[in-house]
Amino acid sequence: MNKTAHQSKAMIVLRHVLGTRWLVAILAVLIAFALGAILIVMTGASVSEAYYAMFRGAVFDPNAASFQRQIKPLTDSLFYAIPLIIGGLGLALGFRAGLFNIGGQGQVVFGALAAVWVGFSLHLPPVLHTAVALGAAMLAGAVYAGIAGVLKARTGANEVIVTIMLNSIAGLALGYILSQKAWQVAGSNQPQTPKVAETAAFTRLLPAPFKLHGGIVIALLAVCVFWWLIERSTLGFQLRAVGANPDAARTAGISVGSVTAATMAISGAFMGLAGANEALGTIGYVSRDVAGSIGFDAITVALLGRNKPLGTFGAGLLFGAFKAGGYAMQAKGVPINMILILQSVIVLLIAAPALVRWLFRLPKENKTGLRAQLAALGADPADASAGAAADAPAATDGKAAGAATGEPEGASAQGADGGEREPRDRAPESKGEAR
Repeated sequence: MNKTAHQSKAMIVLRHVLGTRWLVAILAVLIAFALGAILIVMTGASVSEAYYAMFRGAVFDPNAASFQRQIKPLTDSLFYAIPLIIGGLGLALGFRAGLFNIGGQGQVVFGALAAVWVGFSLHLPPVLHTAVALGAAMLAGAVYAGIAGVLKARTGANEVIVTIMLNSIAGLALGYILSQKAWQVAGSNQPQTPKVAETAAFTRLLPAPFKLHGGIVIALLAVCVFWWLIERSTLGFQLRAVGANPDAARTAGISVGSVTAATMAISGAFMGLAGANEALGTIGYVSRDVAGSIGFDAITVALLGRNKPLGTFGAGLLFGAFKAGGYAMQAKGVPINMILILQSVIVLLIAAPALVRWLFRLPKENKTGLRAQLAALGADPADASAGAAADAPAATDGKAAGAATGEPEGASAQGADGGEREPRDRAPESKGEAR
């Protein structure tokens, strides 16, 4: 291959990398930090000291007396990231099927209630007790999310509106349940349940003052299950097909209604598992604010992670680090709300990728795929395979994720199996011309 062809191939690879959505996500985070720096200056604090404090509170504290104390910030970030990772995976599953599940808050609430009830009312051996509590939480979340799935499948009800209303119902139901004596600590007027038994609670992986518990193992298993479900199972193939084109999936013999209901139920099971993490590991009981903002933060985590298992895991770690580092920033005179601003800016930019591309003059994403582009140049197949790794995260399945990132519905060049479609009729002609 001559020098000109090598240069052309390099330009194609460069344009492909610059056009990927992963680069947009990374730049969105960097822009958020830049805007955060401007706001920190306006508060009168030092930007370098504030961000260094965030690093010391979220990753590593070099000033601590012992190595264990130095790595405690990292374990705190993992601790805060656990429910975000699990919840993000649940919402990402729905996004891959074209379903926008806004009901994460309600599913977390009922998952936590189910887990804590099993935890304080049943008397079982240690491992079995935890397993039953987790199963109850997943079942509660699946049933509650399944309501929206069935309504969507049977009546065509908009899942966004239905799940928002279910969030309101869950909040009111939680207040009523906590007012009942059967769910309160004896002799206490506090609106909270009794603590779960030690046999049901997650085991702490490190001694005090470390907070990290066995929930991180659950999160890692959830990542593996999500990957297998999406990439290796029949249901995963069907939900990706439904997310890409429901009409085509229906024509191919896939029951779109059944896939919709099943996907929402599984998504709710993940969210219920996130609620169980709070009830069995983080606080050990249920109160009015048990869900926090997990259901809404998980949306950002899923979108930032491009609805991929490893991407969602990494995004969850980032937001966990934000939360852990935010308290350290507050000690430097920076309001804790700065973390919310950073998260909000990231959401805004992820939802408007065209703005990021315009700011950095990035090329538009090429839907053809790197292999097909190199093949059209007459490149050797081995050369095309070398750059194929960049193709995998290039697109996100489902109309919901597409709408959230500003891409038109149906614009994805993915096939039903998630791979890039290659223009097979064009490559031989281009090769012939190259010869």
